[in-house]
Amino acid sequence: MKRMHIHVAVKEIPESIKFYSTMFGVEPSMIKSDYAKWMLDDPRVNFAISSFGQATNGLDHLGIQVETPDELREIAGRLKAAEQTLVEQTNASCCYARSDKAWATDPDGLSWETFFTMGETTIYGEDLRPVNEAKTVAPASACCATIAPAPASTTACCGAKTSA
Repeated sequence: MKRMHIHVAVKEIPESIKFYSTMFGVEPSMIKSDYAKWMLDDPRVNFAISSFGQATNGLDHLGIQVETPDELREIAGRLKAAEQTLVEQTNASCCYARSDKAWATDPDGLSWETFFTMGETTIYGEDLRPVNEAKTVAPASACCATIAPAPASTTACCGAKTSA
């Protein structure tokens, strides 16, 4: 079963943890100095906050967390069919997790992340995302941290492959 993902950029992690824990009625499943995550079952949401988001606070990106690599390939295929730039990452480290991902940007510039998580990491890491206007790839902060080396052929940082 898939899970909706919402990531919000915040100024103060402790204040935001207090607010969202009260609102959801549960404590986060993961807390770091710069990040917190709630894996909620009702509603079925992976809700995350961090102080590493875009330049402004608020909605950073939306996404769909999948449970299998096949589900990731299926949704990545749909994103390609939507005729937006697609960025695929393998073995990326972001949000203290190791994941394979597919990123797209909707026509209004909102980033969508689809991902299959394979485990946890000890670093926050970073992601690549498509830049809608130029149909190019840009890092969310700097460049992704990868757990294993990416293939050298047609890949950029983090093993990201772009296709339109």
